[in-house]
Amino acid sequence: MQNSLQHSWYKLLKDEFEKPYFKALQVKLEQERSNFPNQIFPTEEFVFTALNACDFESVRVVILGQDPYPTPGFAHGLSFSVQPHITKIPKSLVNIYNELRDDIGIEPAETGNLMNWASQGVLLLNTILTVRSGEPLSHAKWGWEQFTDQILQHLAIHRTGIVYLLWGKNAHKKAELLDDKKNLILKTSHPSPLGFTKNGFDFEAFKGSKPFSKTNNYLIQNGLSPIDWKVSDNLQLGFDF
Repeated sequence: MQNSLQHSWYKLLKDEFEKPYFKALQVKLEQERSNFPNQIFPTEEFVFTALNACDFESVRVVILGQDPYPTPGFAHGLSFSVQPHITKIPKSLVNIYNELRDDIGIEPAETGNLMNWASQGVLLLNTILTVRSGEPLSHAKWGWEQFTDQILQHLAIHRTGIVYLLWGKNAHKKAELLDDKKNLILKTSHPSPLGFTKNGFDFEAFKGSKPFSKTNNYLIQNGLSPIDWKVSDNLQLGFDF
């Protein structure tokens, strides 16, 4: 699986693959794929899509979600994104599109493929990188959380001026790894139908949170180009290692 990881990230994360927790994770995944053929998402070649689509030095924004869509054919390794051939937009992404419209006036796209965001330096990362069909969080506490901690710690150590959009309680747990004096950290509820209007003591509801304009304002203030949040289905997955 690690052989499919883009070079800039592999250099940073290669030691993780030799640690006991990751070796145990690989064994569990092999057993899962054997016990539940074609029911583990995303398929193996897409597990690291978020990293492959956005190399380490290019990251300007991190959108952190929970785990992949457990619906067959949806997940392709980018948080909240679906494969280009999917015509039914997931409800969480519908709410993201509605907020995008309300925030900066971009009408909802007909595609759910967010590769255009990733190509601009938006790391679309889940806290857990695999899931069993129909069972959200089925691969929680298997080791992915520790692995994605390492991704964020490398960013925290080596990079500043990044916008972190932490959507949902699983993503909120990662805030302790980040420095809010050197980056912009925005915590909201998850954009799912059950969560997108909920407030908390240290986070606001996703609905009305204006994450897209806040992100671009911060990037501009720090001398960086804003993200073009329009969604296009013209960009397909394809990586140069």
